[in-house]
Amino acid sequence: MQTYGGFLRRYLAPQAGAVAAMAVLLLGSIGLQLAGPQVIRRFIEAGTPGRAALPELIQWAILFMVVTTAARAVRAMAAYWSERVAWAATNALRIDLLDHLLRLDLSFHKDRTAGELIERVDGDTGALAGFFSRMVVQFLGSGLLMAGILVSLALIDLWLGLGFAAFIILTIMLLNWLRARSVPRRAAAREKQAQVYGLLSEVLSATEDLQSSGAGAHALRRFTERLQEWFPAHRVAELSGSLVWVAGLAAFAAADGVAYLLGGRLFLIGRISLGTLFLVAAYAGQLAQPIETIRREMQELQRAGAGLARVRELFAIRPRVAEGSGLLPAGPLGVAFQGVSFAYEDGVPVLDRLTFGLAPGQVLGVVGRTGSGKSTLARLLVRQIDPTGGRVLVGGVDLRTLAFSSLRSRVAMVTQEVQLFAATLRENLTLFDPSVPDERLRDVLAQLGLGAWSLDAQVAPGSLSAGEAQLLAFARVFLGDPGLIILDEASSRLDPETEARLDEALSRLLDGRTAIIIAHRPATLRHAHAMLEVTSA
Repeated sequence: MQTYGGFLRRYLAPQAGAVAAMAVLLLGSIGLQLAGPQVIRRFIEAGTPGRAALPELIQWAILFMVVTTAARAVRAMAAYWSERVAWAATNALRIDLLDHLLRLDLSFHKDRTAGELIERVDGDTGALAGFFSRMVVQFLGSGLLMAGILVSLALIDLWLGLGFAAFIILTIMLLNWLRARSVPRRAAAREKQAQVYGLLSEVLSATEDLQSSGAGAHALRRFTERLQEWFPAHRVAELSGSLVWVAGLAAFAAADGVAYLLGGRLFLIGRISLGTLFLVAAYAGQLAQPIETIRREMQELQRAGAGLARVRELFAIRPRVAEGSGLLPAGPLGVAFQGVSFAYEDGVPVLDRLTFGLAPGQVLGVVGRTGSGKSTLARLLVRQIDPTGGRVLVGGVDLRTLAFSSLRSRVAMVTQEVQLFAATLRENLTLFDPSVPDERLRDVLAQLGLGAWSLDAQVAPGSLSAGEAQLLAFARVFLGDPGLIILDEASSRLDPETEARLDEALSRLLDGRTAIIIAHRPATLRHAHAMLEVTSA
């Protein structure tokens, strides 16, 4: 997907029928637009002195109303199919882009805020809606309409047709030159817009901390700075795009002037009739429509070009964590770190040649001060990141050789931050997998002492206490059959009563499975058969 053509083939090919309907309607609309002035020409000529006949005038008037009504109906149907194609193609692109982002590893998401990515997935793809739905068809249709007008004018007078053809070519060349100069300015403006949305998402997600620490003024100042950076970029982009609009208006005026000058001269020397003079003026006026369409679509192409460049930029980012094809064995999984080192992009090592082994079915407690690398160890085991040195083996298999599906189904991790979705409890437990039977869900809830919960109850972010959310996360693990469980400070935010319930559930969960428990509380670590203290590299 490196070009406009690649995007069109990928996202319009599944809608070939709708695109064909748009094309048919477009051709019909062009024919009706060309027919309208011809009907009026006949009406004028039928009403000239010495020829006027009321029945004939009525016939031409009725035909004109029919042609005009049909043209409006065809345009309305074309607009419907255009919107249908736009929504389908744009949503397919959004799905592909989100799927791509979900496959990128932690190093990518650490550098970008949720708000910025939302703007990229929705805003940039939204800018491509017109590109998918009508841009190519409109360009083609405008070209065909102009060709029909030029042929009609050339049949009246060859030099008249050639003169308008030269005028159109020069106008389109000018508009295209102005559009090309505007694209990078549009891209720069959208980048500043994404930064504004990114900061806004960051500020709103930290409202509680900002209020409690009195840092609201600092957040407002940063937001104001981002807006001040966005406005100049937006202004430059809009001014650049307006040059195309001004050039289009000038072209319309020039087209009318040329029509009146040439048509009037031909009428005065007796080369054309009064009705034909009207036809020349009408066709010249109709030239404004395809030129305006091309101008408008060129402006849309500016936005689409900027959006497409940013979408292609995201698609070009490859995950640093590459998928293999290997599978994990059944049963409890052993763990081995063989000289594992890891450093984030700042180059400071978090882990340095860490080596340890954990037998299948054993529980390892991991302790260490904040920042010592405990969570990094957990992220390595679920392949959110890969080691910069050494190997991590699970079930005797190097994690880098595994298929993601095998890893995700056999290795489970629970953290202190549990993601809840605005959906039913059933959907939150199964993560929207409808194949899990309700009986299985109720059995798991009963084991955790949550049998009174209704599967149809609505859950939303913030609707459960920290303890309830942790129990729900444990229920998700129960529903699978992991051979390795990683608890990363999973009980750090629990009250004693909830922790006791969780501890009882944990005893059942660990039965016949390997586990790594990262915790500070001795009560949680009592399940461990061995301890590992992680220190800074």
